[in-house]
Amino acid sequence: MSVVVITGSSGLIGSESAEFYVGLGYDVIGIDNNMREYFFGSGGSTINNREYLKLKLGSKYRHYDIDIRDYKKIEEVFEEYKQDISLIIHTAAQPSHDWAAREPLTDFHVNANGTLHLLEATRKFCPEAVFIYTSTNKVYGDRPNQLPLIECETRFEIDSNHPYHKGISEDMSIDQNMHSLFGASKLAADILVQEYGRYFNMKTVCFRGGVLTGAKQSGVVLHGFINYLMKCVINGIPYTIFGYKGKQVRDVIASSDVISAFHTFFQNPRQGGEVYNLGGGRYSNISMLEAIELAQEITGKKLNYSYNEHHRVGDHIWYISDLSKFTSHYPEWKITKDIRMIMEEIF
Repeated sequence: MSVVVITGSSGLIGSESAEFYVGLGYDVIGIDNNMREYFFGSGGSTINNREYLKLKLGSKYRHYDIDIRDYKKIEEVFEEYKQDISLIIHTAAQPSHDWAAREPLTDFHVNANGTLHLLEATRKFCPEAVFIYTSTNKVYGDRPNQLPLIECETRFEIDSNHPYHKGISEDMSIDQNMHSLFGASKLAADILVQEYGRYFNMKTVCFRGGVLTGAKQSGVVLHGFINYLMKCVINGIPYTIFGYKGKQVRDVIASSDVISAFHTFFQNPRQGGEVYNLGGGRYSNISMLEAIELAQEITGKKLNYSYNEHHRVGDHIWYISDLSKFTSHYPEWKITKDIRMIMEEIF
């Protein structure tokens, strides 16, 4: 028996990972206590995804309603399967800047302590397994905002001769800038994943994601930009742009391409705590204003939106991922969906 353990298994990346690996013949252990509903209310609930997985995947999928902050419960799961576990995909998290400031202890315990629990259980019971951590570009804090950005008609951009024009690479400093509490807790986890890889010579990797999205995401005001925007346009829900004149830029990657990157690493893992930036890169990126225009074009509906001049603390003005490091290590991996394809799929 070969087992894949997925935390946050009812979320966007988790649920699609579960389907993917069951499809390859693996037994999947899902760990998810629907804490997303606690964070974001009923609109953020992942219960429907959980029930869908149970129904579709049957006996190949086993669900554990466990809080990753409970080390004893995590240890019990890993002890049950031990060396049969070949892969851990850790997606469970508190994912919002704004929410983290409401309950800093909860945010840190979920993001940092929860990750430590999973790493330690992996080291203790299945040290040869591959450990994939879904990190975030917020580990760079607001350092990207210090780049010499140029204001254009619908977006901010960077000069074509700048070293980061093709995207921000993993060499960007993580020190002495504003991260938000969420960024700090995710960075703590990111460093732990690297350290377990280097110190214990484990096969760990951090994928520092841009906007990861897809049709199965439960987009809400505080998380899931593209999915939530489409939901607002389709259903006539008022939408608010926060700061930067709506010209802030994000690169956007489809959940299926994220899982493809995960599996590519899993098939040929590297020892010692690798780190990769992962997003749509120059192939798939968009500003808020451009996203609104495209959403209206795709749906044939007008968005009722307003503008709040106060940007979110630690928010990026411009962020596009440089994918060069990952594609140099794994040249067989390619992005298959651009932003228009992603938004049309959500629609």
